[in-house]
Formats: sequence, C-alpha cells, structure tokens
Amino acid sequence: MDLLIDSVLSAILLLWSLDPEVYFIIYVSLKVSLSSTLIASVLGVPTGFIIAFREFRGKRVVITTLNSLLALPTVVVGLTVYAFISRKGLLGILDLLYTQTAIVIGQVILIFPIVASLTIAAISRIDDRYRKTAMTLGATPFQTAMVIFREARFGIIAAIIASFGRVIAEIGISMMLGGNAKGFTRTMTTAMALEYDKGEFVLGVALGIVLLIISFTMNIFFNYLQGRTRV
Repeated sequence: MDLLIDSVLSAILLLWSLDPEVYFIIYVSLKVSLSSTLIASVLGVPTGFIIAFREFRGKRVVITTLNSLLALPTVVVGLTVYAFISRKGLLGILDLLYTQTAIVIGQVILIFPIVASLTIAAISRIDDRYRKTAMTLGATPFQTAMVIFREARFGIIAAIIASFGRVIAEIGISMMLGGNAKGFTRTMTTAMALEYDKGEFVLGVALGIVLLIISFTMNIFFNYLQGRTRV
C-alpha cells in the first residue's frame, strides 16, 4: 500500500514539474490516436451510411463481417501491417516501419469496423419516415443523408468517441509497429509497459493518471452531447 501511495504522490509531482519527456509521450499518444480516429471517421461514417441506405447482394454478409471485426485483436492487426511494411514486405520501400505513420495505419484498421458498424446501427434505429418525408419534399440524396445524420448524430458521435477510447488505450499495435522508440514513437501505453518491466512505477503511474483524466474528459463530453441532443 505504501508503494502505491508513494508512486501516486511521486507521479503527481512528476506531472506538476512539466517534465519534457512525459509530455512528449502524451503528445505522441494524442497525435496518433486523434489522427487515426479522424481518418477512420472520414472513411467509416460514409461507409456506414452507404451500407445502411443501399440494398445490395451480400449486405448481410458485409454487416456480419464488420460486426465480427469489432473484436479484432490488436496483435493480429500489428502482425498483418508489419508483414506489409517490413523491409521484405510489399510496402517495405516506403520505410514506414517503426514510425508514427505505421501506428496510425494499424489503428485505423483496428477502429474502422467500430465506426462503420456503430454508424450502421445508429442509422438503422432512425424511423424510415424521415427519409421518405425528405424525399417526398424533393430533397436530394445528399440532403436526405444530412437529415438522417442529424437524427443519428448522437449515435455516430458515440461511435467516434468509442473508437478514440479504443486506440488511446491500445498497446499491441503501438509496440509492434512503432517500436517504442524514445522521443519518437513512445506512447503512454508502451511507456507504461516499459516502466513496469523495469520495476519503476512513477512514470507509469503518472501516465496512467493522464489516461484516466482523458477517459473522464471524454465521458463528460459525451454526456454533455447527450444532454444537448435531448434538449
């Protein structure tokens, strides 16, 4: 118990001291996580809209596949991307391995199914009369989509927030594709794992506190949006 208390107090002092190494680790984590979430959202939300709106052969198979990929292990994504971007891989010439870009690529693959699947679920819950009414009033397909988006925006935002939460806390992809290089690709989770292996808990606890703060902040923001939606 004393070890935990001492570690927490030392971690708070470390954060308070504005240690450059700590805050660069936090910066890298937020940079790659926000980048991957943005890219996955730009790709996943329209994909979810198209799948939800269009009727085509194999639609049920596509939805089932996306739902199955929600539990995709991070190590599987890491191994797959590694095989492509390693020096012997098809994309080895791009020299992406052990870079922040590699982490972003892996994280996008990880959370794209989350964004797309939850977008489909959010749109499917919207009464079809909204779409029919908009089309009856002469709305274009894009305007109709915007009407549906407005009604489903809370569920779509929830999908994006859930995706960000998945990548900010993941470790497998960051470790395998980023290499945990100090001052370059070290994220909060990989740094915490390294500090644990070294038996030094202060930095790990400090970064854990930051992760908790981010988690609480995202939940508060999410609840705020929920309240605004119900008004």
